[in-house]
Amino acid sequence: MITILRASGLRVVIYQFDHPPPHVHVQGDGEVKIELVSGGTPRVIEVRGMKAGDIRKALDAVADNHDMLLGIWSDLHG
Repeated sequence: MITILRASGLRVVIYQFDHPPPHVHVQGDGEVKIELVSGGTPRVIEVRGMKAGDIRKALDAVADNHDMLLGIWSDLHG
């Protein structure tokens, strides 16, 4: 697990040996998995115990850094 970004009290991570589709895990009080959609808007895949306000913060952080996160995911996973 590599921490890529910290924003709004949340931690955005990518697992080195993870599976497609390209996605990140955002951790705080709970976790949300967000798909990185090439040329599109990030979308929530799975939520584990994260409150709605933190999910919005996570989506905002991922959207603001989408291209960088997708690039890192692609570098790690091909």
